[in-house]
Amino acid sequence: MANPRGRERRILRLLSVPMALLALSCVYPVYFAVNNALKTNRNYIMDRFGLVTDLTFDNFVQAWTRSNLDTYFVNSVLVTGGAVLLLLLVSSLAGFALALLRFPARRLVFVVILASLMIPVQVVLVPFYQTIIGLGLLNTRIGLILSYTAFFLPFSVYLMTAFYAGLPRELMEAARIDGARLLQVWWFVMLPMGRPALITLGILNTLYCWNDVLISLLVLQDKRTMMVGIAALRGEYTTNVPLLAAGIVLAAAPIVVLYLVFQRQIVAGIATGAVKG
Repeated sequence: MANPRGRERRILRLLSVPMALLALSCVYPVYFAVNNALKTNRNYIMDRFGLVTDLTFDNFVQAWTRSNLDTYFVNSVLVTGGAVLLLLLVSSLAGFALALLRFPARRLVFVVILASLMIPVQVVLVPFYQTIIGLGLLNTRIGLILSYTAFFLPFSVYLMTAFYAGLPRELMEAARIDGARLLQVWWFVMLPMGRPALITLGILNTLYCWNDVLISLLVLQDKRTMMVGIAALRGEYTTNVPLLAAGIVLAAAPIVVLYLVFQRQIVAGIATGAVKG
């Protein structure tokens, strides 16, 4: 009779090869960007894939100052931070209402939110642009914040609704018996219990907003965010690849740091959502 543990070990050994290749495919772009960001343009042309020999940080200085990435960075921080805070507030309130309250057309509202997840952004760009112009929000940070909130809200509401639906309803009923109002129940009971999901949702929305180019380029035509500024580093005929790589590293660094800081909370939020879902 075959040993079950031996069979599991053989399966794990077989899976380790494709998983190692997958990990390598994820790590190599990071190595390529950092390695070439530390090269001069001449060294890059002479040896594109070799290790850096003449170490230089001039590309980072040029990308941050001469290419105005410092201004674009401030724009991205303000817009992303405002959008993420608004998304967390609205989605938490909506998820609380859809999951734990009983009101007419509650299921219809949830179905409409789910259906909106299937609509590609590109399909609604023309009416979206006309609406932004009509509201006088073109070339304004508040316009981009509201745009991000509108586009990323359906997924956020869906996630928070699924999370709150897995919580015991008796918690809300006990708070109501103690005299708490609905907003007090949400603020003092549901919001603290939803912290893992909120942290996970905050990280995901930060990634979406920070890495966006299309919506930002459409709304902020005179101003630029970080990713739009990096895209502008590419020339029409030639591109200074080390300079572009330095810009990419500068743009990715805050997101990497954010993930490393909240890594445990992200994993806990995903695991909790999977169990409760």
